[in-house]
Amino acid sequence: MPGPSAPTAGVPRRAHDGVLLLDKPLGISSSQALQRVRRLLNGVKGGHTGALDPLATGMLPLCFGEATKIAGILLSSRKSYRAELRLGQTTSTDDAEGELLQERPVPAFQAAELDAALAHFTGRFAQRAPVYSALKQGGQPLYRRVRRGEAVEAPVREVEVFALRRLAQGADQLSLEIVCGSGFYVRSLARDLGERLGCGAHLCALRRQWVEPFQDLPMLGLDALVAMAPAAIEATLRERLIPIERALAHWPQWPLDEAESRAIVQGRSVSAPPAAGGTAPSLLRDPEGRPLALAIVEAGRWRILRGFRIDALEGAC
Repeated sequence: MPGPSAPTAGVPRRAHDGVLLLDKPLGISSSQALQRVRRLLNGVKGGHTGALDPLATGMLPLCFGEATKIAGILLSSRKSYRAELRLGQTTSTDDAEGELLQERPVPAFQAAELDAALAHFTGRFAQRAPVYSALKQGGQPLYRRVRRGEAVEAPVREVEVFALRRLAQGADQLSLEIVCGSGFYVRSLARDLGERLGCGAHLCALRRQWVEPFQDLPMLGLDALVAMAPAAIEATLRERLIPIERALAHWPQWPLDEAESRAIVQGRSVSAPPAAGGTAPSLLRDPEGRPLALAIVEAGRWRILRGFRIDALEGAC
């Protein structure tokens, strides 16, 4: 989430409004990865969309400047993971970082048996979150309460899995590919699948392959970015920073003329075209194609949900 960061002698502060697809490395949290990038940008406002545990690697969209206003939208997007499970062992955290709780023998599963078990974890179903998670109860993350020795009941929430397939299997290893919605815990899948198989399991490696709508787009490694000179970072951001309108390209988008754009910036009401409508928000854009606001139609007019700052228009008003 956005937070303070001390400026360094890196890229001069400027309007970095867009999304950077970072390939988060192993061993650090999403917040730590974000803060390292923010220091390179002299503390520009930033946030991440969907935390990855230190054990996990892969796509972490970082939103900077005005793009932080769409972080919540991206948080709810579909995501794809490749997961490596260890069968026969359960742990306190449901992953390889936890204390070993129990070991059980692993039967020689046939592929059909594994696929039948996986079928129970597709579609919509109720999932219990790990007790070692950042979900809050009583204003405190669950993992902090557990570490203090408090009794914790992890919440059960409805999640959705769009696709779940077996990639490979060994004597006590199982590789899976998962496409899921927001709020899904792969650690919980490992735990629950292990119980359904009767041998227990935990997550031993995880990589996020993509976040919608950024499938097939390249990621930037943190080490590569940190090693760059300030001028190279600036050039890389110009090339790699995804603008807001492109990050929301799958949403309805409506162009406004100059007068309408100025009215929106000033907070005045603007008529919506007859073709616009529905419950989904639309992205309003100025004559130059820049994002102005997210809006919905009410009584034939645009109602602004969230506006984006455009200095050129604001200065002209």
